[in-house]
Amino acid sequence: MSTTPTTQQSNAKPGLRKPVFTKVDQLKPGTNGHTLTVKVLSSNTVLQKGRSVSQNLRNTRISECLVGDETGAIVFTARNDQVDLMKPGTTVILRNAKIDMFKGSMRLAVDKWGRVEVTEPAKFVVKEDNNISLVEYELVNVVEE
Repeated sequence: MSTTPTTQQSNAKPGLRKPVFTKVDQLKPGTNGHTLTVKVLSSNTVLQKGRSVSQNLRNTRISECLVGDETGAIVFTARNDQVDLMKPGTTVILRNAKIDMFKGSMRLAVDKWGRVEVTEPAKFVVKEDNNISLVEYELVNVVEE
């Protein structure tokens, strides 16, 4: 009885897809899954509260950070551990970022399914005069007939 070589089915995970990097001026309301490389221009803490529940100390920190690339700027809402990474002058990669709407304007955010990583300084100059967070949007209900 002869044995023929069989193709082995590998149990390895499929290869990770290369991320498609989005530019700030391509962001639209209600979208998600964005990967961006941005520079942090400023960071302002808007909420910092802590409460102790038994021995667990639970802090909530929220900062609004102006971030941008060579196409424009947008406000990024940093939460808890993300606040420490968002220092002015730092270049970060935002993975799986989403657009939240706050008072009719866009805010960029990374939730628990995404990641914020500090990377080497970018060579681009941020186009600060195109702040897309300053554009107000209005929710319009469309009635289909």
